[in-house]
Amino acid sequence: MTDDVAEAPDSEWVLRYQGLDPAAEQLREVLCAVGNGRFVTRAAAPESRPDGTHYPGTYAAGVFDRAVDEVDGHVLEQESIVNLPDWQSLTFRIDDGPWLDLAAMTVDDHVQELDLRRGVLTRRFVVTDAAGRRTEVSQRRLVSMADPLLAALECTVVADNWSGQLTVRSALDGRVTNAGVARYRGLSGRHLTVESASHRRGVLGLVVRTLQSRIRMALAARHRLLVDGVEQSPQLRPTAQATTCAVDLRVDVVPGRVVTVEKVVALCTSRDRGTGEPADAATEAVRAAPVFDGVLTRHVQEWADLWARCDVEVDGPARTSLVLRLHVFHLLQTVSRHSVDLDVGIPARGLHGEAYRGHVFWDEVFVLPFLVLRLPEVARAMLMYRWRRLPSARAAARAGGQRGALYPWQSGSSGREESPTVHLNPRSGRWVPDNSALQRHIGLAVAYNTWRYHEATGDTAFLVEHGAEMILEVAAYWADLASYDPVDDRYGLSGVMGPDEYHDALPDSADPGLDDNAYTNVMAAWTLTRALDCLAMLPPRRRLVLLAGLGISEPDLHRWEHVSRRLRLVWHADGVLSQFRGYEQLAEFDWRGYRARYGDISRLDRILEAEGDSANRYKVSKQADVLMLFHLLTADEFYAVLDRLGYASDRRTIPRTVAYYTARTCHGSTLSRVVHSWVLARGDRDRAWAFFLEALDSDIDDVQGGTTGEGIHLGAMAGTVDLLQRGFTGLQTRDAALGFDPHLPEALTGMRFCLQYRQHAELAVAITHEAITIGSDERAHPDLPVRIRGEEFRLRPGAGLQVPLRRRPTAVPPSGSPARQPAPAADGSDSGR
Repeated sequence: MTDDVAEAPDSEWVLRYQGLDPAAEQLREVLCAVGNGRFVTRAAAPESRPDGTHYPGTYAAGVFDRAVDEVDGHVLEQESIVNLPDWQSLTFRIDDGPWLDLAAMTVDDHVQELDLRRGVLTRRFVVTDAAGRRTEVSQRRLVSMADPLLAALECTVVADNWSGQLTVRSALDGRVTNAGVARYRGLSGRHLTVESASHRRGVLGLVVRTLQSRIRMALAARHRLLVDGVEQSPQLRPTAQATTCAVDLRVDVVPGRVVTVEKVVALCTSRDRGTGEPADAATEAVRAAPVFDGVLTRHVQEWADLWARCDVEVDGPARTSLVLRLHVFHLLQTVSRHSVDLDVGIPARGLHGEAYRGHVFWDEVFVLPFLVLRLPEVARAMLMYRWRRLPSARAAARAGGQRGALYPWQSGSSGREESPTVHLNPRSGRWVPDNSALQRHIGLAVAYNTWRYHEATGDTAFLVEHGAEMILEVAAYWADLASYDPVDDRYGLSGVMGPDEYHDALPDSADPGLDDNAYTNVMAAWTLTRALDCLAMLPPRRRLVLLAGLGISEPDLHRWEHVSRRLRLVWHADGVLSQFRGYEQLAEFDWRGYRARYGDISRLDRILEAEGDSANRYKVSKQADVLMLFHLLTADEFYAVLDRLGYASDRRTIPRTVAYYTARTCHGSTLSRVVHSWVLARGDRDRAWAFFLEALDSDIDDVQGGTTGEGIHLGAMAGTVDLLQRGFTGLQTRDAALGFDPHLPEALTGMRFCLQYRQHAELAVAITHEAITIGSDERAHPDLPVRIRGEEFRLRPGAGLQVPLRRRPTAVPPSGSPARQPAPAADGSDSGR
């Protein structure tokens, strides 16, 4: 955490920045952003405009627009999340003096605080202008978690040593473009046209439309002026320009007089359900809205309910608790109950900026485990986003000559592939080919998430009506893509990229793509097996109808069975699972030399390309690839796949593979440390905890050197929470039982959280090194089967369960056969997780 973040009396709940730091302003804007799952607004100073220091931005879930550019001889078509008009815009001046500009005035006692418990951003400072006039300013703002159309800003001004006329100007500013990511600025950034700007009966109104997608959005703002706490009828001077509408509120002040302006705003879009025409809907909503304190009260109550469900308490430094809650806070601002009816996915960078153009990747793998156990209806809605885009996934598979469904690596509004074909290396200034669309494993993540959702919720209706269709179509794709080699009686998968992302071809290969990526092949085998399991669970009539509708025959199912047992895995001579065919022949990398030369080598792909070299030549990974298997699958599940495929293994297979790739990963992704912490959680708890703390710091310390100012890293944020929720606790939801195998790091002495498992909606869990306690306030449901370190218990309704935990050694020496003994965890211990 940076030095300018101060400890506070409520230091586990309040993120506080003291003083101004222009270089860190955009980082603060992202970390202090406020939102409600429908839209998020960056914490830019209300008086600011985009100027290189500040970047006002508001982003609504699902609002995309497409533009076409020509880059380096390539036509580049990109769909981007759209920066919406600035609803926060508010400034003031004294008499005819200059408008508020902190860069040109003397500023004292500047404090910015984000109250995570209440979801309120507060800003306080004292400003002195060139004439020596000293003014105290305080502001509060929020985006309502209770009323999803509303946002509110309150600004209070107190004259310290002057008398005169105060003019407060509030605007809805449509002079916005997408310019928040430096490497995109040479591309089209204009996505909006303003249809109207107005001021009618005390309400400001601005209506805009996206250029290509033609989504209409309307903002309406209502104001209230108070002097010394008493509402006043201000002198109003409305102004409307082609792209902006504003109103000036004027009031005479004397020293000590407290002037407060409240601004309540409604945002409506043509994508909203049940709101009608956006301009009318926004105007009606803002007229019906309560005053600022009324909006605030409802908002705080909603956050109280969310925290009761979603808080994760840890014993330890206040800083760890604060950052953990910051991650939960931004997760809930990106996807919430208000996301359920929006038909949106989980954007990798939240709704906090324009990085990755707001696209949906596979970050739901890290986000959904948190939502499934707390807000399952939200998790279901995120899966429905994938289900509704099955037609696009089927079309993509057909275009490649395969059956089934091929989900895109980057998805936006329609589910078509949005991955660029070229990208800019800022180190070399060159546009280089981008083959990331070959990460076809994204579909395996969709199937995985669907199956895990059903395991945790028991939502059979979803599986029958939607989930099974996704799992079967993903399985159909991989079975069709697999090619049989009679020489070794194995199926291979060719032309793919794994999660590593640094390797997209063998050295000197003319064509992109790799063969037999271990992650892809193992997860394809797992998915094909789950697809067959899924069919066995369906009601007979639904099974027949679904198979007929998808064109899946009995011979197809026999092929699935065969492919799931004969997919090829490649092994090194020492028994390490090879990342892909040909990996073992790559050169070892000069880690010491490059660290000495460059210091930060997390983006080796860019360094090597700038040198005229390529990561394809080396045994180096950007992030976990093979190791991702041990994040998604328990050791039991992984060894079961090996058994099914007919590969021998021993108790050192997983730890041997973990050690090999941990030494060859540069952590160029914020997700990498999350995964490494997970896979080391049993065998090396100290290193696991160190990786956890590094992952926890990823955004708040902006460890990637400026990327957080372009948007949060939502997968890493959710992943750190999931490490505590499942990784260190061994929490599992398989086999219709709630399972735990706690193995807390020494530094983590205790933790508490609530969760929902199937029909048990209020389970309270507390874990220390000595014991685990589970309680339920509910009395209407049957006993809950609980499995703790392999021992079976039953939690009765309204009762509690406490089980002592015997401390285990860090690792268990190899013994016995995996076929006869419980499968070891990712580090070789006896745990199944």
